Amino acid sequence: MMRSLWTAASGMTGQQFNIDTIANNLSNVNTTGFKQNRADFEDLIYQTQKIAGTPATELTVVPTPTQVGHGVKVAATQKIFTQGALQSTGNVSDMAITGEGFFRVQTLDGTYGYTRDGSFKIDSNGQLVTSQGYRVMPEVTLPANFVRDSVTVSQDGRVSVMLPGQNDPIQVAQMEVFRFANPAGLSAIGENLLKPTNASGDPIGGRPGFDGMGKVQQRFLEMSNVSVVQEMVNMIVAQRAYELSSKSIQTSDTMLGIAANLKR
Repeated sequence: MMRSLWTAASGMTGQQFNIDTIANNLSNVNTTGFKQNRADFEDLIYQTQKIAGTPATELTVVPTPTQVGHGVKVAATQKIFTQGALQSTGNVSDMAITGEGFFRVQTLDGTYGYTRDGSFKIDSNGQLVTSQGYRVMPEVTLPANFVRDSVTVSQDGRVSVMLPGQNDPIQVAQMEVFRFANPAGLSAIGENLLKPTNASGDPIGGRPGFDGMGKVQQRFLEMSNVSVVQEMVNMIVAQRAYELSSKSIQTSDTMLGIAANLKR
C-alpha cells in the first residue's frame, strides 16, 4: 500500500485537532479570563533510504541523505497568557489582574485552583467566592453589617469596608496573587480553573503590585484574549490544509487504481 495514504491521513487527523482547538477558542470568546489555546505539531519519524556521508565513489561521499517522512502529529497544546482587555462593570466584587498572576480559590475537594476570572460574588457569610461557591484564598470575609457600596480593593490587594456610623474605612483582608515559573504547564480543569503540574512548578504567592506580581483592578473584569479575526484566519488555513491532505489521498487512490488496472 502506498505510504502517501497514511501520511496524508495523519495530516487530516492533525488538522481536525487544529479545528477542534480553534472552535474551542471561538466558543470561549466571551468567557471571562479565558486564554487562547494553540495547537503545536511535529513531524513523524523518517525512513532513511540513504545516509548522508555514505561513500559514493573512492573519492566522494553522498552529500545529502535520502529520507521520506511519515506525516505529522500533535505535539502539544499551549495556552497563550497575554493580557485580555479590561471591561468596566461597576460591580464592587468584580476584579481583574493587570500583569502576571492568578487568583487562588479552594475547590470542593480541598485543593487549590487558579484563575484569571475575577467575577466574584459575596455569599451569605460575607465571604468572597466564585460563581461555583469556591472561596477565594486567602479568605476574604466581610463584616456582617458592612455597607456594600463602600467595599474597596486597592491595587495592592487591601480590602476595606465602611461600617454604619463610622466615617473611616477599616481594612478587613489582604488579597494575594500567585504566579508560576511556567504558566503554560498548568492543566485546565474547566470552570475557568487551572491546576498546577510538575511542569508548571509550585505557585509563588505575593502581594499584588510587588515582586513582579500583577495589580488588582476593582470593578473591572479581564475578557478573553481570543482574537476572532486571527481565529477565523487560522480556521481557513486549517481547512485548506485538510483539503490538501484529502487531495493527496485521492491522488494516491487514483495511482493505485491505475496500477491495479495495468493487467486486463
